Amino acid sequence: MAGLLLDTLNGANLAERPLWLMRQAGRYLPEYRSLRAEKGGFLALVYDSEAAAEITMQPIDRFGFDGAILFSDILIVPYAMGQDLQFLAGEGPHLTPRLADHALGALQAVPERLDPIYRTVALVRERLGAERTMLGFAGAPWTVATYMVNGEGSRDQHATRAMAYRDPLAFGAIIDAIADVTVEYLVKQAQAGAEAVQLFDSWSGTLAPDEFERWVIAPTVRIVEAFKAQCPDTPFIGFPKGAGEKLAAYARETGIDAVGVDETVDPQWAARELPAGMPVQGNIDPLLLLAGGEAMTRRAQFILDCFADRPHVFNLGHGIGKDTPIPHVEQLLQAVRGWRR
Repeated sequence: MAGLLLDTLNGANLAERPLWLMRQAGRYLPEYRSLRAEKGGFLALVYDSEAAAEITMQPIDRFGFDGAILFSDILIVPYAMGQDLQFLAGEGPHLTPRLADHALGALQAVPERLDPIYRTVALVRERLGAERTMLGFAGAPWTVATYMVNGEGSRDQHATRAMAYRDPLAFGAIIDAIADVTVEYLVKQAQAGAEAVQLFDSWSGTLAPDEFERWVIAPTVRIVEAFKAQCPDTPFIGFPKGAGEKLAAYARETGIDAVGVDETVDPQWAARELPAGMPVQGNIDPLLLLAGGEAMTRRAQFILDCFADRPHVFNLGHGIGKDTPIPHVEQLLQAVRGWRR
C-alpha cells in the first residue's frame, strides 16, 4: 500500500480519510517559532534545507498527518525568475522591480535559487515513512503574477487585473514565463521525492468568468499537460481558491487529478457538481479550527459525510491561522480519524 493519502489521490475511496492541513508547518507550532528565532527570517529558513526539512517534519512528528507539505513559499518562483524578494516584518512579501513599472525582459533569471528547495524535498522524503506522502507545491501563474506585477499582495489585485485588460499580450508573456518555470520546478520536486504536487491559485476568485478561463484554466492546462508528460504517475492537485461556481469547469477542463475546495463552497454542491470519482480535498474553515469545540466537530463530520461517496482528503479551506490552539488541531484529528465511510 502506498499510503492513505497517495491511494486516495490516485482515486481510491477508502473507509478512512487522509488528513493534512495547508500551512501545517508554521507559526502556530511552538517548535517552529523556536527554530525561526534561532535561524533568522523566513527566507533564511527556506534556504537552509536542513532547517526547512525539520520544519516540514514538525507537524508530522507532532500530529501524524498523512502528508508532509514542503516548507517553502510560492514566491520562490519569481525570485528564481530574477525579482528580488524580501519578507518584511508586519508588511509581508515585497518583490522588486515590480512588473507594473518594468518589462519582464528586464529580469535576469537565477534558476539556482530553486536548488535548495529540491534538497529539502529529498531530505524530507528520506525521513518520512512509506505510509506518509511527500507533497510538493507551486503557485499558479495568475496568483504569482499578481505579486510580480504589483510588487506585493493586495486585496483586489487591482494593478494586475488592470494590466491584464489593458495589455493582454504583455501580461500573457508574464503568465507564460511563470508557467514554464513552474513546470520545471514541479517536475524537479517530483524527481527529488515529491509523490504528489499541488498548484495554489489563491487569488483566482478575483477574476471574471472570461478572465478566469484565460488566466487560470488555460495556464493550468498547460502546466498539467507538461508536468504529466514527464511525471505521469504523480497526482496533481489543483486549488483555485475563491473559484465558486467556476470550480466545476476548472475540475473538468484542467486535467488535474484532484481538486481543492475552499471553505466558501457548499460540500453538498461540490459532491454533486464536481466530476464523478475525482478526489476532493477540503474544506473546513480555518477560523472554525481556531474556534474549536463542538461546532468544529459537527462541521467536520458534515463535510466527511458529504464526500462519503467519492475519494476525499480532509483539509482546511485554506491555510491554518497562526493563533490556532494545538488542542483544536488534536480535536480535529480525532474527529477525522474516528470517522468511517
